Amino acid sequence: MVKSMTGYGRAVETVNGRTFTVEIRSVNNRYLDCNVKLPRAITFAEEAVKAAVKAAVSRGKVDVYISMAAEGGDEIKVSLNKSVMEGYLAAMRQMVDEYGVRDDISVSTLSRLTDVFVVEKPDTDEDQLKADLLAVVQQALTNYNQMRAVEGAALEADLRSRAATILGLVAQVEELNPQTVADYRKRLEEKMREVLENKSIDEARLLTEAAIFADKVAVDEETVRLRSHLEQMDTMLRDKGAIGRKLDFLLQEMNREANTTGSKCTDVKVARIVVDIKAELEKIREQVQNIE
Repeated sequence: MVKSMTGYGRAVETVNGRTFTVEIRSVNNRYLDCNVKLPRAITFAEEAVKAAVKAAVSRGKVDVYISMAAEGGDEIKVSLNKSVMEGYLAAMRQMVDEYGVRDDISVSTLSRLTDVFVVEKPDTDEDQLKADLLAVVQQALTNYNQMRAVEGAALEADLRSRAATILGLVAQVEELNPQTVADYRKRLEEKMREVLENKSIDEARLLTEAAIFADKVAVDEETVRLRSHLEQMDTMLRDKGAIGRKLDFLLQEMNREANTTGSKCTDVKVARIVVDIKAELEKIREQVQNIE
């Protein structure tokens, strides 16, 4: 199944009193580049989230955004650290008595001092919290992959259509190639008659020259390889998994055959067909850049 490298998936789920929102976005990239942004309270789950993404995605720049909200808020207790506060007060009063500074001690002043308050947070089962989060991440990944599959189906249809167009053009090249040799022999014979005037033409020499020309302009090997590469592309499109890089390498080979065919052709019609083939290959290359 062909999948696009660009996609978006979102999932919102409340699990064990916490509501998780997970958003996944991706764009094209040569390799997998995964970035995860999540609240400080669950940073311990970052590597687990990345592992889940890597199991589902092979290529692309993937950004994962996670937020978490607790229903009713976690029960956090704040109490006064009396011994620390009394120590601060004693020191401040000593400053007033010994140095005559203005006594402006207030609640706001004391509350800004370090360790005046004791904050007690409930114990968190990190393993359970991580498992709850990953369940929502998997839902987001499922939605994300569904979108990529829809876009991938459109890409596959376009590639198959262009491959069919190229096969038709290759058939035209194969049909015209023998005629190119025949036309060359005719032109060569006319030229020789013009040079030799009424003298007899060396038929063996004519045949030799035509054979040499035919060998130079023969594109049978190139068109056979092009057909083979197109069949291979069809097989890749039916395979599961990431095929983008394989298709990219295969296109390089197809371009090489098209260029060789173009360099050999002397017929204007064939040259135009080769240009059309290369244009279709370029369009395929652009589409392949979007495939995982």
